[in-house]
Amino acid sequence: MTAPVFTAPEAAEDVTRMRGAFAVAAHAFHITPSGPEVWGWQGRTFGRRAGTSWLRVVSTPSEKAGGRLWEGTALADAAVPRTIPRPRLRNLMDWTHGSYAYRAELTEFITTPTVVTGSPVLDHDPNLPDTWWRDLHGASRALAAVPTDREAVRQSWIDRNFRAFLGIDPPWIHEHTTGHADLHWANLTAPTLIILDWEGWGRMPVGYDPGLLHAYSLPVPAVAARVRHEFADVLDTPAGRTGELVALGQLLQACSRGVHPHLAPLIARQAEHLIGAPIPSP
Repeated sequence: MTAPVFTAPEAAEDVTRMRGAFAVAAHAFHITPSGPEVWGWQGRTFGRRAGTSWLRVVSTPSEKAGGRLWEGTALADAAVPRTIPRPRLRNLMDWTHGSYAYRAELTEFITTPTVVTGSPVLDHDPNLPDTWWRDLHGASRALAAVPTDREAVRQSWIDRNFRAFLGIDPPWIHEHTTGHADLHWANLTAPTLIILDWEGWGRMPVGYDPGLLHAYSLPVPAVAARVRHEFADVLDTPAGRTGELVALGQLLQACSRGVHPHLAPLIARQAEHLIGAPIPSP
């Protein structure tokens, strides 16, 4: 079992601060939260259900407010076609208090459960129906056609990190697509597909999204094989292989910081399979 990464902040004062910010937003939106607390990646976000809505608050030091992750949900609501299943944004609010900036997003509450909770890594076979896979592939194709100048994956990251984590020269990415950029099992619902958490979407190497989902599926080989089958038209191309390596490199960087320790050797093995040579030891 992979340790949860969607947890409350370690510092008690940060837990209190986030709960206080959430109360400010709930009062401003005239809603009464009723659901359990749900924390995001390492406590950076905090959310709860409120009737038919979901209220999420994200915080960052005030000097870092704005930018790609800050604006992603609102821009996706405006630019991504409604044919791609996702929650609708209902209201938005920004404010600063002390040394922190906050953004509150009020979205449609999704009753369909996510495939996993507490971690992006798959830990069981969810026995997803063929229709679910067809919908995921269709959503990916539709998203690929969305024009945007948002960069979800930067060439500068590839240039800095490929040798350190993959042991090969960094490629120059020639083929890009538009994607979700955080395609994992805690952002996908089933048995009806809805794709959650759109803060990071944008331009990326072809193959990045399916490569990321495949990596998070590696603990369950049957599902990992299904991902490769469904996205063979992308992953089995030179550009798709490169995009998958970018996704694996970013995950290896996360693993080097202590995230997903049980997934790390599986990711390393997949990277070595694609490269045909050992990768650097962590």
